Amino acid sequence: MRRNSERRAALLDAAIEVLAREGARGLTYRAVDTEAGVPAGTSSNYFPNRDELLHQIAVKIHERLMPSDASLAESLALPRDKALVERFMHDIVARADADRSSYLALLELRLEATRRPELRAALTRTISDNIEFNVAFHTEAGLPGDRTTVELLYLAMSSLIVERLTLPGVLSTVDQDALIKAMVERF
Repeated sequence: MRRNSERRAALLDAAIEVLAREGARGLTYRAVDTEAGVPAGTSSNYFPNRDELLHQIAVKIHERLMPSDASLAESLALPRDKALVERFMHDIVARADADRSSYLALLELRLEATRRPELRAALTRTISDNIEFNVAFHTEAGLPGDRTTVELLYLAMSSLIVERLTLPGVLSTVDQDALIKAMVERF
C-alpha cells in the first residue's frame, strides 16, 4: 500500500490529541482514526503495532516542540549572556502553553514507558538525545554555564511545565517570570 506522508503526519497529530485527552488506555486505532477523520483501519495501515505508534508519537512530539529556525536565529543575534538563556527558558514555557497537547501526551508516554520496556528504551534514547542536543547547542552558542547548568535547567523547567499543565493552582501565586530569572541566575 502506498503511504501518504501528509496523512501519516495527520494521524500522528491526531494520536497526540487522543493521548493527551484520553491517556494511554484511550489511545486506540479507532480513536486515532476518528480524531483524524479518516476511515476506520487507516492508522493500523500506517502503524502496524502499538509500540510503533507510541514510538512515532514520541518522535512527532519532539518535532512539534522544537523552536523554529527563525526563532533561534532571532535569539542567537542577541548577546550570549544570562538574559539570552532566560529568553530561551521563557520560549520553552511559551511552546508548552501553545502546544499543551504535546506536553501532556509526552507525560502519558513517560508513564506508559514504565510498563513497556521497548517504549522505555526508545523514549530514553529520544530524551537523552534531546538533552545532548541542548548541551551541545548551549556550549556551541557560547552561552554562560556548562553541562550541569543545562541539566539543572532541564530538570527545573520540566518540573515547572508539569505543574503549569497538571496543577496550575500550585504556582498560581508565584511570579513565574521571577522564578525563571532566579533559576537562570542560580544555575
